[in-house]
Amino acid sequence: MPMCRCHPLPRRRLLTLMGAAATAPLLGGCGEELPFDLVSDSTVVEMGLKGWEEIRAKTPVSQDVRFQNVLDQISARLLDAIGANPADWETVVFASPQVNAFALPGNKIGVFEGMFQVIGSADQLAAIVGHEIGHLQAEHGKERMNTQVAKEFGMRLISLLLQLGDVEYAVEIAAALGIGVEYGLVLPYSRNQELEADRLGLVTMAQAGFEPAEAVELWRRMEAAGGSRVPDFLATHPAPQARIRAIEEMLPQIRAS
Repeated sequence: MPMCRCHPLPRRRLLTLMGAAATAPLLGGCGEELPFDLVSDSTVVEMGLKGWEEIRAKTPVSQDVRFQNVLDQISARLLDAIGANPADWETVVFASPQVNAFALPGNKIGVFEGMFQVIGSADQLAAIVGHEIGHLQAEHGKERMNTQVAKEFGMRLISLLLQLGDVEYAVEIAAALGIGVEYGLVLPYSRNQELEADRLGLVTMAQAGFEPAEAVELWRRMEAAGGSRVPDFLATHPAPQARIRAIEEMLPQIRAS
């Protein structure tokens, strides 16, 4: 039988097909959370750090010392409140008009300058940072990466990716970790994950001496800032009015705890 002469597939396509074949038996009805881990904790951190490096390479750091000082101070109070050592974390204000913020596995917190044009107080910035830290506390990035690996890339992709030793898949990394519209194929956190991050953020705010009720005012300001264009931060989050109602329902319990 003559041998078939095939054109080689691009590496990205090849890896995708390999991953799909590896997980085909698993995908009957993947929900958001899988009953098993396809991605280890160390891999989640590794990919978070790769995503961070990619952002640092693409986006300059803000030269506004005031913004950086405020972010450092607020983040330190929040991290102290959850028993984390702020010295083990890196917090950076990026020079971009995006109204956006994120926290990545590997202890990285990023806020874009555009966010400082919307917030009206330190408490409101604490609501943003506390919410993003809440995603890390609840390991939502890992949940999303598990689901994305199962659905799109397959069990083998992660190990192959790390062996390649480059950031070719930075877009996929960014999307899986929820960095935002500029860096990935936006995959919004689910409503349950968002509410859990909100609740954890409010608890941390209260423990750190911030006013949790300022989270309501923050979302009102975010909605008002939208105008004809929705702020990037809102592109991956539920509508502000729904968010406000949920937070208002949480506040009595937060105050009582």
